[in-house]
Amino acid sequence: MKLAILLLALLGLAPGAHAVTPQYQVVTEEWAPYNYIQDGEVTGITTEIVRAIMALTGDQFEIQVVPSQRASRMLNEQSRTIMYSMFRTLERERLYKWVGPIVQDSIHPYQLASARPAVYSLQQLMAAPQITTRNAGLIPDLLQSLGFNNLDRSAAKNLQLYRMLLAGRTEIIIGDTEGGVAYYSRLLGIPPGTLRQVPVEIYRASLYIAFSADSDDALVAAWAQALETLRTSGELERIRLDYVPTP
Repeated sequence: MKLAILLLALLGLAPGAHAVTPQYQVVTEEWAPYNYIQDGEVTGITTEIVRAIMALTGDQFEIQVVPSQRASRMLNEQSRTIMYSMFRTLERERLYKWVGPIVQDSIHPYQLASARPAVYSLQQLMAAPQITTRNAGLIPDLLQSLGFNNLDRSAAKNLQLYRMLLAGRTEIIIGDTEGGVAYYSRLLGIPPGTLRQVPVEIYRASLYIAFSADSDDALVAAWAQALETLRTSGELERIRLDYVPTP
């Protein structure tokens, strides 16, 4: 991939255009397969895309992985802050400057394939004894706003959702895209067919890179141009397939 990025830079978007850009902080949260820590290094689909963008623009900003609430607070309260991966919602639209979309995905509930009764509808979901989700973030807040009164928001990290489900401490979990479920299944050694996707789409949206409101418009434009270069070259799809290979 590094060779491909170098060729792209030589052909159309030479690094160095922002060599004197003031330093920005880049923050993200733990959310596989888009952004997460593995073997002490920040990785994931969107992380690799952000690094590819910076390779083209010549920026060398450090990436920090912090809890979801802290990342959002930093984006809102600290100057020159960049956050990824973020859903672009109507409520957030005017708060930040945006680059994207990077990828589009959807989130569904999951239960054990052996669970009875199997859940198929929104009505069944809302009547379930318990649904476990993250303690903070867009999805638990969305579920709360939709009138779900059966939420257990005790999980600090997505990994806990799967451990609770496998241990019988909850019947249904909501928190990840299909790629995220595949990642955690590999991580925990969950055999294929153990989990069942409930055919109710909770949320579908595109993921973006968000810039704090005080960010330089020229920097945002340069990142947008770099992302488009990666998209048209096919590099975005190659990065995605490194993490979520086709069946």
